[in-house]
Amino acid sequence: MKGLLSNPVLMKELKLRFRAFKSFSGLMFYLAVLIIFVSGFLLIFTQFSTSGFFVPSNSFTMFSVLSVLQMALVMFITPGLTAGAISTEREKQTLNILLTTTQSSSQIIIGKLLSSVAFLILMLIAGLPLYSIVFLFGGVSPGQFFTMFFFYLVTLIAIGSIGIMFSTITKRTIISMIATYGAMIFLGGITAFFFFVGFSLEQMMMSQQQNTQGLTTFLPISYFWASINPGVLILTLLIPDTKTALIDTVGISFPNWIVYLIFYVFITIVCLTIAIRKLRANMKTNR
Repeated sequence: MKGLLSNPVLMKELKLRFRAFKSFSGLMFYLAVLIIFVSGFLLIFTQFSTSGFFVPSNSFTMFSVLSVLQMALVMFITPGLTAGAISTEREKQTLNILLTTTQSSSQIIIGKLLSSVAFLILMLIAGLPLYSIVFLFGGVSPGQFFTMFFFYLVTLIAIGSIGIMFSTITKRTIISMIATYGAMIFLGGITAFFFFVGFSLEQMMMSQQQNTQGLTTFLPISYFWASINPGVLILTLLIPDTKTALIDTVGISFPNWIVYLIFYVFITIVCLTIAIRKLRANMKTNR
């Protein structure tokens, strides 16, 4: 903790980010989207009547959809906060000045990442009062709530690391942002597409082999694509029947959240390592 607080890059980025008007305008937009959703949800289930009743069992449905929406917003906002961390310094011609300081490459990269993560955590905390409506009606355990926020944190750190990496290895912010959003599309959409394609192909191969012995379906590749998809993770954490259906489909009972955690931690380490090594790639010494 002392090492983090003594990081000048982190402290400078925190001051600049939290003093900027666009940061809080983005926070207002984020909260406005959540408020509109919660208000619309309550109006629909109370049939747009002031005398209508909200069934407590519907609170879990609201929590589920709100969790999916918040994960989507996290994946949408994070690249915009991290994809220009280093490339913006390069475009402003301030990166060379930053590199001549006593700060190491790891301090610069970690400081840039943590400043973005801190703002994203603030956004998640700012949305907590909306979740209080769910706890008002019940139907959701604190364990589900904290588990969901833990995986939010893992996901946004991994996405932030991807953005920092592209921002370091590319010279233009727009290219870095496109590449980062492309990675988000891959993780959120292409992996789901690969799962359905792989499942269909392997089922077709099994049917051609005329598997009449009643063997259990075993689809490790398809299971991997499903396990690293954030949408599938949210569904399996919220709805146990979805987890059971996935196990029955691929024939693998290994928890998908463990695969998700290992994959995203690995991505974080790899991306940060590449960013640290490439930050001073054109210099004789690499700190």
